[in-house]
Amino acid sequence: MLALRLARGSRPLVQLRRLLVAAASAGTGFLLLAVLAEATAHPAGSFPRLLWALVPLAVTVRLAVAVARTDPATRPLEGLSAAGLGPVRLTLVAAVSTAVACTLGSVLALAVFLHLRGDVTGLPFDGAGAGLLHAELPLPVAASLTLLAVVPLTGSAAVALARPRAPRPVHASLPWGVALTACGLAVEAYAGRGTAGVLAGWSLTALGLALAGPALTYACGALVQSARPGALRLLAGRGLQEEACRVGGPLGLLCAVAVGGFTVLALRDRGGLPVSLGPLTGPAVALVVACVAATLLTTAVEARQARAETRQTLRGLGTPGRVLRTAATLRATTLLAVCVPLSWGVAQLTAAALTR
Repeated sequence: MLALRLARGSRPLVQLRRLLVAAASAGTGFLLLAVLAEATAHPAGSFPRLLWALVPLAVTVRLAVAVARTDPATRPLEGLSAAGLGPVRLTLVAAVSTAVACTLGSVLALAVFLHLRGDVTGLPFDGAGAGLLHAELPLPVAASLTLLAVVPLTGSAAVALARPRAPRPVHASLPWGVALTACGLAVEAYAGRGTAGVLAGWSLTALGLALAGPALTYACGALVQSARPGALRLLAGRGLQEEACRVGGPLGLLCAVAVGGFTVLALRDRGGLPVSLGPLTGPAVALVVACVAATLLTTAVEARQARAETRQTLRGLGTPGRVLRTAATLRATTLLAVCVPLSWGVAQLTAAALTR
């Protein structure tokens, strides 16, 4: 009840972020139900599709964790602590709020799925969805409910386990990130164009880029401050270095998505990737891109909230608002200038590994 009351009294921007989680959960739930319907019709080729459906599930859970961290209702406050709402109970409140949002999305996914199959009020869109979702075959009820429960359970568990950790050196995970990225390329080269091999290799590459993201962000901050920096470049560079641990992981995931896109373009004339969810491949890719981008934006909002005191101090010292906006633009431009060539280079290596 406390989680519901806190959710009801939140600001519109907080509610919008929760609706994003519900929408992502709905898209993932619909995709899982579509994979299940395809499995009932063609059991032989269902396992690779189920494996690739785990990618939207993973990015949806990551978005849920990012939204929970920026929720003001779950932030430790002195008054709430005095009322008995310490870090553990606030974590439980965040997990319950995430479960409610994800459950709402799963219910919406089920309603839309049954509507397109014609199981509710007839066949919409001239029955176009009936053939795609195999309306002629009965849908396993137990399996459907199990798949729909995966997103709420996984999301709430991830939020409950993702407690703030003690600060660690930014470069500590760089060797692991480089090693995992190299392992991903090696797996893709060894497995060739097999579906499981491509998924395992890309997953290792994505994890490696996510681990290397903080160090990459910190290096971008050092690059901005190089060669006799002025006040503006110092402000932008120090800001990037302070945000490295928070923004680096989502930035690495966005690089991994860019690697996938560049790889598809590189292999377009060589038969393409063995990655297909049928007609739902396009919507699944759009869902992954939207979730990763929303995660990065949400993390940027969290970083902005953390810099609120510094920003107020600078304005109190007479710093013009234009300078702060220019510094933010410089940070974004530097990250873009570094991450795009990096993603393109990793994609070229991936394409070479797959066509070896």
